[in-house]
Amino acid sequence: MTDKYKQGLKELAKEHSLYPQEQLATISKSPQSLTIGIPKEVSRQEHRVSLTPQAVGVLTSHGHEVLVESNAGRTSKFFDNEYSDAGARIVYSAKDVYESDIVLKVEPPTMEELEMFKPGKTLISALQIGDQKKEYIEALQKKKITAIAYEYIEDKVGGMPVVRAMSEIAGNSCMLIAAEYMSSIIDGKGLILGGITGVPPTKVVILGAGTVGEYAARAALGLGACVEVYDDHIYKLRRIRHILGQQVFTSTVDPITVGNTLETADVVIGAIRAEKGRAKVIVTEEMVANMQPESIIIDVSIDQGGCIETSEVTNHNKPIFRKYEVIHYCVPNIASRVARTATMAFSHIFLPMLINMSDAGGVEDHIFSDKGFMAGVYVYKGSLTNEHIGRKFDLKSKNLDLLRAARF
Repeated sequence: MTDKYKQGLKELAKEHSLYPQEQLATISKSPQSLTIGIPKEVSRQEHRVSLTPQAVGVLTSHGHEVLVESNAGRTSKFFDNEYSDAGARIVYSAKDVYESDIVLKVEPPTMEELEMFKPGKTLISALQIGDQKKEYIEALQKKKITAIAYEYIEDKVGGMPVVRAMSEIAGNSCMLIAAEYMSSIIDGKGLILGGITGVPPTKVVILGAGTVGEYAARAALGLGACVEVYDDHIYKLRRIRHILGQQVFTSTVDPITVGNTLETADVVIGAIRAEKGRAKVIVTEEMVANMQPESIIIDVSIDQGGCIETSEVTNHNKPIFRKYEVIHYCVPNIASRVARTATMAFSHIFLPMLINMSDAGGVEDHIFSDKGFMAGVYVYKGSLTNEHIGRKFDLKSKNLDLLRAARF
């Protein structure tokens, strides 16, 4: 091969970017001190708080400043003196909390709370897109806020840790709720949830083989109930049989089969995950009308529209209603019933997230260095970055990966 020919190949490689190119090495940044605000939840139905005093203590020991609004943890049985002893600064005005660089809360902020935000700050909270309106997203954009929905954040294997944790709590709680409302004391069926020697066990039908279904089935089997699990996805049914380690009855969702089994069910758990924004209705009104009197329906998917046609949103103050003599429990935030447990679960997820954020050099650097955390971002410095939300509200969205590329 002649020197002239070799030179020609080199030039061609350079022209078409085939020649090895230099790349700038990532410069490690020093940990950044964070200012984190924890407001008191304004919803009367929300009893959780985002961090425990122990988690706050870890953050303050790392040099971060944590502002806690007075009585923010009271309904979770975490008190101001515990947060103060852990190094937090107790403030008595929500406005002071919302001036923090990062606001960490459970429920999405109300429009009134959004008004208290300083431009350019960061919000980490639930989004609950089914309950939001276009004006909410526009308010975030106007304030140039970076907003992260914790239910969208992913872990290293693509799971959603916050959703998983709250689903585990909801699944376990379902059986406690069912046992309560089967009691004769509240004019239920008067049956024990499960079974004893010589008495036929109660029948629990679970619609959905995800995390809620799994933990509801675990609790029901532990009590000795007869459990049936229905789901449209075969792989989920295989998974739940394997995890439970028992020969649980499983079936795909067939209207005739589901209708027939509901006629003899004592408890029905609706745990179908939403697809394309709303849970699919599995149980029709006619099926409910054919159920036994005082049977119990717990529709866990009610926060996504519900998978049972007769479901209507209820609350912790008035959690049930009866239709066709069937008891319906349709409270959206079941995990708030056990607020202390839920708060500890939140802390186990949020604490390492905040530490990693500091080590990465701040919120912005953490967004672009952690793909799982980036998945939770739906507004970045005022720009909508979630395509699904953009389509829902007819708003323009930007691709966060493209913003990442432009940044580097």
